[in-house]
Amino acid sequence: MIQFLDLQKINARHQNAFVEKTNQIINKGWFILGDEVQEFETNFAEFCKSKHCIGVANGLDALILIFKAHIQLGNLQVGDHVIVPSNTYIASILSILEVGLIPVFVEPNAETFNIDENIIQQHITPQVKAILVVHLYGQLANMKVISDIAINNNLLIIEDGAQSHGAISDDIIVQTKHQTTAYSFYPGKNLGALGDAGAVITDCDLMAKAIKLLRNYGSDIKYYNEILGVNSRLDEIQAAFLNVKLPFLNSDNQRRREIAKRYIAEIRNPKIKLPFWNGSENHVFHLFVVLTVNRNNLQQFLLENDIQTMIHYPIAPHKQKALLKYNHLHFQITEQIHADCLSLPISPIMNDAEIDKIIDVVNRY
Repeated sequence: MIQFLDLQKINARHQNAFVEKTNQIINKGWFILGDEVQEFETNFAEFCKSKHCIGVANGLDALILIFKAHIQLGNLQVGDHVIVPSNTYIASILSILEVGLIPVFVEPNAETFNIDENIIQQHITPQVKAILVVHLYGQLANMKVISDIAINNNLLIIEDGAQSHGAISDDIIVQTKHQTTAYSFYPGKNLGALGDAGAVITDCDLMAKAIKLLRNYGSDIKYYNEILGVNSRLDEIQAAFLNVKLPFLNSDNQRRREIAKRYIAEIRNPKIKLPFWNGSENHVFHLFVVLTVNRNNLQQFLLENDIQTMIHYPIAPHKQKALLKYNHLHFQITEQIHADCLSLPISPIMNDAEIDKIIDVVNRY
């Protein structure tokens, strides 16, 4: 069986280093906001070519804390509207609702699956104060155009980079004031911890200070609380594991691109719509998502041939029971993507024989 994502094999490459790091932490006896967290924050900020990295408990918290920081700094108020792609994972929507903001759903581009920058403008009203951009499946959205829209309309930009670790744009992008990016290091991500973990990346000193306070009970000095905060700190041991894995991220991403290049070149089944990619480093292929009518039939056919797949995601956020008040909305492109999408296996530890088999079986469907 070709697993969709073999986390055991992915992490086995680093097992000796994990054990060594774990023993060091146990022997040191410092488990919260210690040297490993500081080292990872320095390393990941440098990796992202950014000024600040603040480690937090998970990717959802990273988004929530960004919005809370904007409210704390007076950039947003409860009740403000935030533009968000309608086909994102529900966490993006939850982060908006959690702090009392209102999501404004915008359809994706049918080719890239990212928010359609060409229709954002028509959704901007006086109540809209920010755009949450999700770099879905590992491909960067068109930030050059989106940044121009934000600047021209005095909007904040928040980026959800949970699936796009290491993606690089060739465009020179002028950032908006306070622009920040949330990352998740959930185990299945391109840079995955061995549990929940997340981070916020920003060049803005005010945002960095606010998020550092918010993640730690609103406190900079122990027992002295400046603002109302929460407990959302990157765990010391997860930071250690991320420090081990970070140096391998670029090469792992390159292997993902090599596999994607083969899929795109060699899968020639008219029943299958392949994802768009311009061949640049703007895509790290966290997921390789194809579209097909009767998606469940393809999934079953692949399973019968010992190939495991996943559906990302079967239900659009606005159709979820948890978001009942939005169930009446209809987004044609979004709902078609959620009905037809299937994710093929793609990971840095896959071998050529496995890739050959997946291509062959998909072509025989």
